[in-house]
Amino acid sequence: MNAALALVIVGLGAGSWELARERSTPRSELPTAVTIGRLHYDGGGDWYANPSSLPNLLAAIRERTGIRTAEREETVKLSDDHLWGLPYLYMTGHGNVRFGDRDLVTLREWLRRGGFLHIDDNYGMDESIRRELARLFPGEPLVEVPLDHPVYHIVYDFPKGLPKIHEHDGKPAQGFGIFLEGRLAVYYSFDSDLGDGWEDAEVHRDTPEAREAALRMGVNLFSYAVSGGR
Repeated sequence: MNAALALVIVGLGAGSWELARERSTPRSELPTAVTIGRLHYDGGGDWYANPSSLPNLLAAIRERTGIRTAEREETVKLSDDHLWGLPYLYMTGHGNVRFGDRDLVTLREWLRRGGFLHIDDNYGMDESIRRELARLFPGEPLVEVPLDHPVYHIVYDFPKGLPKIHEHDGKPAQGFGIFLEGRLAVYYSFDSDLGDGWEDAEVHRDTPEAREAALRMGVNLFSYAVSGGR
């Protein structure tokens, strides 16, 4: 575990993550534990897929890092006020994704203020999410995240990058990202399906090794998000 994350853990033990200094929520009104936001998006895709995945990931984060997390995720739309109290947005599904124009403005601002969006393709959303990311940041390319990036090393080492959890088309797993002023703000896990690996063991019957790799990568992603991209 690196020094930046250790400092984050100390800070989160005393209070809670706050997205941006511009939003001066009184400390006494902040929640006592951080959590993951499951993004309820439009377009028809099954944003609710893998219902046991995020509670299992939150438990792993809590047990392995000492970061105080909630028992469950929060479902959030981009129009919801409680978006601004979440450090990490997770979205998954098999189908179409579509952001409204106002949602694009909100998501763009949330990301620029320090939020972290993790898109986990559950097989079938690749075409639509690439289209929507091009609308979100027209001037920022979606690029492959280099293997020496902290997201692959902050808690657990992944020298080969994103682990492969499900076969799908048999392609290698790839981690793509959008960087804002040098910070990885959007991470797109493609042809990996981490969420299936986070689910209860009997759901997909993944090997223990695959489930462990998925959880470790999830711990890294969340730890990077709450560290502020350090």
